[in-house]
Amino acid sequence: MLAGIGLLLAVSSMLIWGLVGLLITGATVAIIYLTSPRLPPSMLMRFYGARQVDTASGGQLGEILHALVERAALERPPQLYIIPSMMLNAFAVGTQNNAAVALTEGLLRRLDTSEIAAVLAHEISHVKHNDLAVMGLADIMTRFTLGLSYVAAFLAMMNIFFLLTAGEAYISWIGILLLYLAPTLSSLLQLALSRTREYDADLGAARLIGNPHALASALHKLDRYTGRFWEDLMFPVPGRRVPQPSLLRSHPTTEERIARLRELTPQDILPPLVLPDRPIVTLVGYGPISMRPRYRFPGLWY
Repeated sequence: MLAGIGLLLAVSSMLIWGLVGLLITGATVAIIYLTSPRLPPSMLMRFYGARQVDTASGGQLGEILHALVERAALERPPQLYIIPSMMLNAFAVGTQNNAAVALTEGLLRRLDTSEIAAVLAHEISHVKHNDLAVMGLADIMTRFTLGLSYVAAFLAMMNIFFLLTAGEAYISWIGILLLYLAPTLSSLLQLALSRTREYDADLGAARLIGNPHALASALHKLDRYTGRFWEDLMFPVPGRRVPQPSLLRSHPTTEERIARLRELTPQDILPPLVLPDRPIVTLVGYGPISMRPRYRFPGLWY
């Protein structure tokens, strides 16, 4: 899929500038990717008001994180943060050598120990496979293809001018159409790549914790509690269980992810990770954090 995105960019470049343009475009994308500024994970977490968990001092979350990092064979464990929000969410930022994983307070309160471990394993799998770098490269190429597509609009106007003045179009309409459609095709491939990486992260998480049913249960709860973004825009609000076109999703459907997890056999995964069944202590080491309601359309957001 990444090669497909690159091929669309290459074809678009050659249609406009030929082989020289292809080489220049490839060099430009490589330079942008290698030199683009990357904010440190700690700065990104501050944008969310997240609090870092001192995993070295113990605590159940720290124990789970270190066990998963050891199983994933990461050279450097990611930093762990808790976001004071009652939304159910988790994400990872950074690179393999400098990563951070964030969990929301709402997620910690809703899921049990094995489900939280499964969610952490999913994010650590993203870090291990360097998915953020892969998606970053895909995004740069898609944006570059979008920039080249503006040339298609200019060429179309030139063709119309030639038709009105000389009675003949000097530029191939097929080439203009390909340039115009390239960003859409590239975006669809980028979404498909994102869905593929989610499937692989699910598989990696199931292998790390040795229990695919825990991740399936966590996904089911997340889908039940949060629903889908577009469903909240439908009437009557909230209009739950409104299907979305699968091609336009950055994540696979929860049903498909759960079905794939349930198909895994014991030989596909590591021995189950033994976790003491104790209540998760949220916001470790900091105590309660004030979570005043803030207004967000179409209602209050905590």
